[in-house]
Amino acid sequence: MVDVLPLVEARLRTALGEPDARAAVTFLGTDRIEVLRFQDRDREGAVVRYATLGMSAHPMTDPTTVLADPVRGPRAELVLSVRAGLADTGKVLRPLAVLAASPQVEGVVVAPGASLDVGEPLWPGAPFGSVLVAEPGGLVEDLELDAPMDPVRFLPLLPMTPNEAAWKRVHGAQALQERWLTHGTDLRDAARGSVPLG
Repeated sequence: MVDVLPLVEARLRTALGEPDARAAVTFLGTDRIEVLRFQDRDREGAVVRYATLGMSAHPMTDPTTVLADPVRGPRAELVLSVRAGLADTGKVLRPLAVLAASPQVEGVVVAPGASLDVGEPLWPGAPFGSVLVAEPGGLVEDLELDAPMDPVRFLPLLPMTPNEAAWKRVHGAQALQERWLTHGTDLRDAARGSVPLG
């Protein structure tokens, strides 16, 4: 069976450049998850991107499935983008690895529209303890694999404040994203407050 991780890392490098740091985290009973850090610049300044590497090694399996298919099923990696210099976001590596390991540990299928809760601040002093999984394809294109394997999707993570996460549970992911858009929320601002939800 093909080792997808070198292909995934090559796709990340093509899209985001050379990583300037990487860290590996291993949880009991799971494969190693790496988190790569990329420095970038956009119109408004420096952006740091964190991408997981290892989540896509196996397809995600619906927890209700009796026998897991080792080949077919959705595969994904997670990508978080934050503005540089606004917070100590370097400590986000472990929470990101925890989220990337959740399909192996908890048998969940991570898909756009889902909320992922870390159970603690994403980094020291962060106003966010959970993320919204956004639609892939914008920053890093899907990586097609040989049939019958599903492509690897690179899912952007959008940090949510506790109030936003609670509001999303009631109103849904699309409603929260529309509210962010309406208010011009900078979702890369590591120190932003909650969007008005009234």
